[in-house]
Amino acid sequence: MNRMLLSIVSAVAGIAFAVVLIASASGGDPTVVAATTTPESPSTTIGSVEVTEGPVTLPEQLLLSVGDWETDWTRRTIDLDELLLGIRAPDPRDVIAPLDFPAYESVEEASEWLVDNEIGVLFEIEGVARFYPLRILTAHEIVNDEVGGIPFAVTYCPLCNTAVAFDRRVDGEVLRFGVSGLLRKSDLVMWDDVTQSLWQQITGEGIVGAHAGTQLVVLPTATVTWGDFAATHPDGEALSVNTGFSFSYGTNGYVGYSGRGGPFPQFFQDDFDDRFPALARVVGVRIDDTTKAYPFSILSEVGVANDELAGVPITVWWADTGAVDNFDSALPGEGQVIGTGIAFLATVGDQVLTFAPAGPDTFVDAETGTIWTLFGEGIEGPLAGTQLETAVHQNEFWFAWSAFNEGSPVLGD
Repeated sequence: MNRMLLSIVSAVAGIAFAVVLIASASGGDPTVVAATTTPESPSTTIGSVEVTEGPVTLPEQLLLSVGDWETDWTRRTIDLDELLLGIRAPDPRDVIAPLDFPAYESVEEASEWLVDNEIGVLFEIEGVARFYPLRILTAHEIVNDEVGGIPFAVTYCPLCNTAVAFDRRVDGEVLRFGVSGLLRKSDLVMWDDVTQSLWQQITGEGIVGAHAGTQLVVLPTATVTWGDFAATHPDGEALSVNTGFSFSYGTNGYVGYSGRGGPFPQFFQDDFDDRFPALARVVGVRIDDTTKAYPFSILSEVGVANDELAGVPITVWWADTGAVDNFDSALPGEGQVIGTGIAFLATVGDQVLTFAPAGPDTFVDAETGTIWTLFGEGIEGPLAGTQLETAVHQNEFWFAWSAFNEGSPVLGD
């Protein structure tokens, strides 16, 4: 544990995370956000989410950090004692600084510093394809941006290894998201600058404040290698290291994290779902309110999982692309090979397709014989030129997926 902390503190890009770990490094107990509620707190239902309303009394230890916040603590979808204070600071918000004015580079420019087998987030919107390297997202966790009049946020929680993109428009307002300094089940809790509500990064749900019970619109992403992105999106863009911050983005502040037996116990105090190792990687797919996990360990054996969620045909693909574990080495692009997992909707027009591996990183559908790339593009056959629609999915650690999708089925069940 001490070696882990030293490696985190020594990495410039991990400075903010070192602040997060002050409590454990000093031997202190984790700070738990506890609250006293009135005996009969009323509740209302927003969609399928129950929102509790009623006065709360926050303890002095929390008030030292959040006492000046304008968050409406009387509205919540969770028990406030599930929140943990991850950063000890007079005001922990944005101690880990989001990128509000991101810069981008061409594929040619970014290839001078990005490594082919390092991984990042592929996000496409309004015809613009972008690559967000995890080495930068690890340091900032949130990128607020806009393309074609659509404001969005690309977010990443290193502790859960979860990348999710959201539409930033809520009730006619554009929100700017930041890092609250609070955690829940080890996952990043975001805050917005309009209502100062708190939001769960892994689900996009408002959990405390005026927007408690509100669900952000999740935008599809995929976790891929830089080499694959550059080859398939030569006109794409990459998030630039010219962020305006003096971080070095060439080192990893989480060396060895994925080799632990589980997440840091001071930030995750629930029981584990022991069907898989806590830090095993899964492709978690969500269709409406239906979810299912597709573990890399199983996908790597079968190559393709054709399935149906909430009545929607999907297909989940895995390929040995050389993608490496972003936590396994001090330098990007080095470490254990983990492969790439991506989920798509399996319907083209009115035809449902079923797929099988066709080569190292290509796939074929049984209905038309079309050959498809790992990125869901038909390249040979009757459907050549067709692009499959990416399903809303995440690549994350099993403990995080199972904690927020308790009891959801798993491939192979």
